[in-house]
Amino acid sequence: MTNTTNDTGAGMGGSGMGGSGMGAGMGGPGRRGRFFDDLAGMAGGAFSVMAGARAEIEAAVKAQVEIVAQKLELVRREDLDAALEVARRSREESSALALRVEALESKLGVSPKHGAPAAEGSSSVEPAAVDPNAKEDPTDPASLA
Repeated sequence: MTNTTNDTGAGMGGSGMGGSGMGAGMGGPGRRGRFFDDLAGMAGGAFSVMAGARAEIEAAVKAQVEIVAQKLELVRREDLDAALEVARRSREESSALALRVEALESKLGVSPKHGAPAAEGSSSVEPAAVDPNAKEDPTDPASLA
């Protein structure tokens, strides 16, 4: 024996119209379940649309920020770190070379202040006057000139 029902609830032992069984009310429990399923589907679709819109807005804002950064000639942190590392290595190499020059000058007996001894009969040029109190500041380009 099979019990078949349709959306009106006819087959539930009543006439299906205005009866006082489970089919009475807002179209029955099946109808109510579909309403909430439809509502959940619409809400899920709305969340999907909002997530997509958010991703698009983030991409647009990121592009605008990059354009502004290029106009302001800003550099990326990675590029700055790389340039600072190159400058640090250059300073270390310069210091090492200065020590080697001093060692070679002391071996040759040459005074580091006046350069190599002039050969007889040749004209020697005096070095330019240098301020002994002047300090080079690697962060100030004007002090390196």
